[in-house]
Amino acid sequence: MTPTAFAAALALNLAAAVAGLVLPRGARRAAVGTLTAAGGAAAAAAGTAAMLGGEWSARLPGLLPLAGARLALDPLGGLFLAVTGAVAVCAAVYGIGYTRHGDLGGRVPQAMLPVFVAAMALVPAAASASTFLAAWELMALASLLLVVAEHRSRDEVRAAGLWYAVMTHLGLVVILAGLAGFAAAAHGESFERLRAAADGLPPAGRAAVFLAVLAGFASKAGIAPLHVWLPRAHPEAPSHVSALMSAAMVNLGVYGIVRVGFDLLGGGPAWWWLIVLAAGGLSALYGILQAAVAADLKRLLAYSTCENMGLVLLGVGASGLFAASGARTLSALALTAALLHVVNHAGFKTLLFLAAGSVLHATGTRDLDALGGLRTRMPATTALFGVGALMASALPLGNGFVSEWLLLQSLVHALPSGGTVTAVTMPLAVAAVALSAGLAIATFVKAFGVGFLARARGAAAERAREAPAPMLAAMAAAAGACVVLALSPGLVLPAIARPVAVAVPGPDAVSGPVTLRLAGLSGTVSPLLIAVFLLVAAVGLLALLRAAATRRAARRPARLWDCGAGPMTARMEYTATSFAEPLQRVFDDVLAPETDLDVTPLKESAYLVDSVTYRTRIGDRVEHRLYRPVLAAAARTGEAARGLANGSVHRYVGYGFYAVTGLLIALAVVR
Repeated sequence: MTPTAFAAALALNLAAAVAGLVLPRGARRAAVGTLTAAGGAAAAAAGTAAMLGGEWSARLPGLLPLAGARLALDPLGGLFLAVTGAVAVCAAVYGIGYTRHGDLGGRVPQAMLPVFVAAMALVPAAASASTFLAAWELMALASLLLVVAEHRSRDEVRAAGLWYAVMTHLGLVVILAGLAGFAAAAHGESFERLRAAADGLPPAGRAAVFLAVLAGFASKAGIAPLHVWLPRAHPEAPSHVSALMSAAMVNLGVYGIVRVGFDLLGGGPAWWWLIVLAAGGLSALYGILQAAVAADLKRLLAYSTCENMGLVLLGVGASGLFAASGARTLSALALTAALLHVVNHAGFKTLLFLAAGSVLHATGTRDLDALGGLRTRMPATTALFGVGALMASALPLGNGFVSEWLLLQSLVHALPSGGTVTAVTMPLAVAAVALSAGLAIATFVKAFGVGFLARARGAAAERAREAPAPMLAAMAAAAGACVVLALSPGLVLPAIARPVAVAVPGPDAVSGPVTLRLAGLSGTVSPLLIAVFLLVAAVGLLALLRAAATRRAARRPARLWDCGAGPMTARMEYTATSFAEPLQRVFDDVLAPETDLDVTPLKESAYLVDSVTYRTRIGDRVEHRLYRPVLAAAARTGEAARGLANGSVHRYVGYGFYAVTGLLIALAVVR
């Protein structure tokens, strides 16, 4: 079944791309959306079959020049393929309604969506370095064209596209350098050859390969400080593309780290994984802190992706650290938690980005300060966004709760048995997970409460209308998947155990259909029983309140006390900025907000004030401190280099002479 379903996925996406190019505008959206959704379903089926044991491989010598193409699906690749296919189904159906107007219905955006899905399906199925890099580059180019799909209407789109293009291709360069060096040392580029030659590499060579691919894959996963493309590209991309990028594409960065670090290199020393763990913890905290103070709804979700990928890498790093110290059970548990969080994050982030797209589709704005009051105008979208916010908050009844609980269990149980490094690192990792969970609750309470409840704070919010049926159907499907994952994680954990075994061979780390039990550790949790208990308690409490209310005398409606200032208006409500202001004060040194105060006096007297304008802006401090100086230095170098090209033919001939002479000297020394 696996090769048939995988071939069907590629064929359906190819047919969708052709339909996007040749069909007229009226039939294009439905054809592309339907065929891409079918291709996504086939990819999900192929990935699921591979996870359940249907492994498959093929060699296509004529598909790529020189080495040909090699494809293979094992349980690890199958997991990421299944997640990509499931997200693609929701995004494609959603796109039928979302791309009805504007540039998004054009031939190029419509054709690039299935190409993007097909490229993401090829990445986890690649079985050689050249095949992997070709699929990776195709994925980068297709996603770039989708990010800039609306470049004619907004200048921010062009800037986001430029940042994304530079960061994604810098990442490709370091991945290419790492895999090319690995292939040269192994005298072959197939994954089988690399896997067999890994033990014979010198430690410095193995470390160089791992650090190179780690930098490239961490950039794709949006890990701080390589995340700067993410809060720019996700908000400016079409919302269903944002969902694909945030819920499926960034996962492939994690896949690359696990595939190369665990599978091809066979693990490594503890310091490799300490770097991964530290990067994950810092990214989780930085991402959720930026999300907590963001007022742009899609930018908030983008930083939330940075946080969740940080949590995933924290689990991957802990798994590698435990494996290096011989604690195989804890290693398997940490990797199980990380891969389960990949699945959970894909579910709730698909839902949240699609719901944010519905808000943007109905109001034309992503600014939470200008929204509010959507509960009565968009009740279905409000309910679905509320489900997504609960799932992302890592509270019981949310699917994120289970994976973060498993991650904490692996970290906490490492304390008594680890060495000095583990004893120092694990409490910090636990604190990072706990603090990010607390800030995530505040973040999504702000997003849901300010954006959807209370009074509308702008004309666009007052005119909002509910999303079309295809968009609601896609969001409902994502919400249903989240609910299933939240109540019955035991349904997917046996399938996740197989990909874990590819990286960390051994028995299942978690078992049990209803109550989850940890292998060799004392710890159990039952999300289904917790949900039943909370439901019964809520129903009982409501019944008691209702019974108490009926015993009292008839109530009279009365206006709320308003300090004598009159009825509350929308301007008196909390905005996203004011809601996050206490958090901003607490983390003032980290966020470094920029404030500006303009006082305009009256013409008649400089002592009398006509108006006062106060502005505050919280930028990305990593971008300002790390990237801006580099960009400024590059700009100065470019300006200085203009003097080299003054139009003199003699000077140009001299450049050529010195370049050739230097090259010959270098070759003579090397040989």
